[in-house]
Amino acid sequence: MIRYHASWVLPITEPPIRDGWVAVDRGRVVAVGHRAPSDRVSDVHLGNVVVMPGLVNAHTHLELSYLRDEIAPAPAFVTWVRGVMAGRRRYSNPRAPEILRSVDLAIAEAHAAGTAALGDISNTLATFEPLANSPLAAVVFYELIRFNAPDPRSFVDGAASTIDALPATEFVRASLAAHAPYSVAPLVFRAIRESVDRDAFTPCSVHLAESVEEVEFIRTGTGSWRTLLEDVGAWDPKWVPPGVSPVQYLDDAGFLGANVIAVHGVQMTLDDLGRLRARGTTLVTCPRSNGHTGAGAPPIQDFYDAGVRVAIGTDSLASAPDLNVFAELATMRALAPDVPAAALLHSATLEGARALGFDADFGSIEPSKRAKLIAVSLPPDAGDVEEYLVGGISPDQVRWLDPSP
Repeated sequence: MIRYHASWVLPITEPPIRDGWVAVDRGRVVAVGHRAPSDRVSDVHLGNVVVMPGLVNAHTHLELSYLRDEIAPAPAFVTWVRGVMAGRRRYSNPRAPEILRSVDLAIAEAHAAGTAALGDISNTLATFEPLANSPLAAVVFYELIRFNAPDPRSFVDGAASTIDALPATEFVRASLAAHAPYSVAPLVFRAIRESVDRDAFTPCSVHLAESVEEVEFIRTGTGSWRTLLEDVGAWDPKWVPPGVSPVQYLDDAGFLGANVIAVHGVQMTLDDLGRLRARGTTLVTCPRSNGHTGAGAPPIQDFYDAGVRVAIGTDSLASAPDLNVFAELATMRALAPDVPAAALLHSATLEGARALGFDADFGSIEPSKRAKLIAVSLPPDAGDVEEYLVGGISPDQVRWLDPSP
């Protein structure tokens, strides 16, 4: 057994512990406390650091990592999407060496920045094997896009069979995801919901209320999303716009629930947030990406005031400068200075782990949980350690304590 001593320990489930310690045995947390007793335990003194659980990046797109620095910031979201579509057309093989190399580099980057687990969106499942061979825990969401779907059930059943055939691993799992209300037919949403419901603990993801163009399309069936669907031959002339918000649309359709992860929410109203809270749906915010794509600034304060479960994602390297969740926290702090730092850190750890189904092992420092712990170096004058952590931490301040990271 090893006992780590540090100037601070941040369990997440309780306030920071000054002069704290964490006892670890065979890769699991045994105990947490203040001023360790004298015994024969092997003690490791870490100095002026805060020991905390590894972070959870609840939403990213690793397979887009090869587009890093290639998609310019856009004034409107659909403009950015067209840029991504053009970039993806460069490779017909989703497992091209350039793509897989960028995935491996992104995984290493995320881990170096203190990430222990992530939710990865994939249209190809090309990221499953690299993640299974990595130090990260992950849910790989096999994202389905089909607005004009002649046979929704067969389409979804085929996708479910594909993920069922993937090799079983303890900490890398696969599930289905719906892309967004503007790109998925109503009956495809229903089939995905029914497929996911076969296992009550399986999470599902959807991009939701991300842009003003999405809100316009779901209310009226017009605008730049309609134009894009027509341009790519995906428009369904039989589709009738619901005439409500994207959140109400999916709520009325029975899609939202406690195992659903709704990503972005930039355009959500207070009524929308109330619906998410009522369903127990987790909202994942990615504010740096939202600024780059032209979606706008998410109403972070409203998310927390509404009592919604909030987790944090970086989105992809096509829309964010890095995969550092600490940098995302700093942006959230700038957008919502009145949200308690403890709430933001809870979102970056335990809330994300719960949304992905990993909270029994990750997200907090508690007995029996995996000892995927990081030590973050502190300046000598750091008094409020939680506030310091949401101010922006660089990877060179992060050290993994897990003996087998």
